[in-house]
Amino acid sequence: IYPKVSPQKEDYWGNVNPVGPRGVYDESKRFAEALTIAYHHYHKMDNKIARIFNTYGPRMRADDGRAIPTFVNQALNNKEITVFGKGLQTRSFCFISDLVSGIYKLMLSSLNEPVNLGNPEELTVLDLARTIIRITRSKSPIIFKPLPEDDPKVRCPDISKANKDLSWQPKVGLEEGLKKAVEWFKNSPQSTVHSPSWKRLLG
Repeated sequence: IYPKVSPQKEDYWGNVNPVGPRGVYDESKRFAEALTIAYHHYHKMDNKIARIFNTYGPRMRADDGRAIPTFVNQALNNKEITVFGKGLQTRSFCFISDLVSGIYKLMLSSLNEPVNLGNPEELTVLDLARTIIRITRSKSPIIFKPLPEDDPKVRCPDISKANKDLSWQPKVGLEEGLKKAVEWFKNSPQSTVHSPSWKRLLG
């Protein structure tokens, strides 16, 4: 449910180009929610709808195309870090342990309507790239490429509902979470980083 507003509340219905290059991906999320709530209304199923915002942490695939694993692997290898557009589009990133906690509390609740689960700490993609360069002590330059069509300009949750009804909020800050993710990627077999010099640099 991609927004033109930020932060995004649960009653926002989204802004999607159904015939754009992201159309199938975007609309599939709204369709899944429509099916889920229909089963709740007509079949009295105790369904849950978690609107999960960008999540990261150890055990992400290095090649999954998302910003954090891409930037971390580029930085650890001193390769160019690829930022699309001017990097001013915003995102928020929730550490995996916080998300699991939120989903667990949602499953135990009586809520059947959508609930935002994410970290409301919003930053630009460019700032994310710079933060990862600093944490990894990388020499990677940042390069800019054209922004893909229909790429969301903002992405940040309003988690007041989760806070009020689930007594949930993220505990892991971005700096702490990124350091844990970097450490995992540094030692992961899927990473191309195996040089002892990186262990000296990041140890």
